[in-house]
Amino acid sequence: MTQPTPLMPHATASWLVDNTALTFEQIADFCGLHILEVQAMADDLTSAKYMGRDPLRAGELTATEIERGQNDPNYRLKMFKAPVTVSRTKGPRYTPVSKRQDKPDGIAWILRNHPEVSDAQISKLIGTTRTTIAAIRDRSHWNIGNITAKDPVTLGLCSQRELDAMVAKAAKGRSAEDDEADVQRLGSDRDALIEELRAAREAQAKAASEAAQEAEAAAWLAAKRAAEAEGRE
Repeated sequence: MTQPTPLMPHATASWLVDNTALTFEQIADFCGLHILEVQAMADDLTSAKYMGRDPLRAGELTATEIERGQNDPNYRLKMFKAPVTVSRTKGPRYTPVSKRQDKPDGIAWILRNHPEVSDAQISKLIGTTRTTIAAIRDRSHWNIGNITAKDPVTLGLCSQRELDAMVAKAAKGRSAEDDEADVQRLGSDRDALIEELRAAREAQAKAASEAAQEAEAAAWLAAKRAAEAEGRE
């Protein structure tokens, strides 16, 4: 049976990349991501920068489990405590007072990164009004000068699952022509990422080969000079 993924897969993967010696495969498997996404995080190639989320503090992993994974690259991490699934009830989303000031930043991020999402969907996800969304979109919001687009997941305004579900639902509602264009764009982005990673590996292999050739040539030259010196003696 497939184990559940962390509550915030991308943020958790970012933390594991920065703070552990786990392999990309282990991190991708635990977080339910593609290995290319993890590699892109490690190489700072992702368009969105994720604030790392510590799975130890969240109770999803233990230090012992991480150590086992670091000692055995083939070991699959086991979740210590699965995240609690919160069931939503009808009605507006409640947002703690401490988080309400972050709502405009989260709205701006969605408008910039997911223009296909409707105002009604944003309103339901963030717990705001369509008037506020429209004001941020046309930059007439009273505090527009201080609004900075930030991922609503990292701000704690919603979960990664809820955001992904909203984006997927919005994508289904688009025309077939738009869907085809998206597939081509995503395919091109993925191909470009793969090509960039392949080029980096080839460059490293080439540099290692050239270094080995230079070392071999230097050894040969040293041996030749030593032989010539012995002949003169």
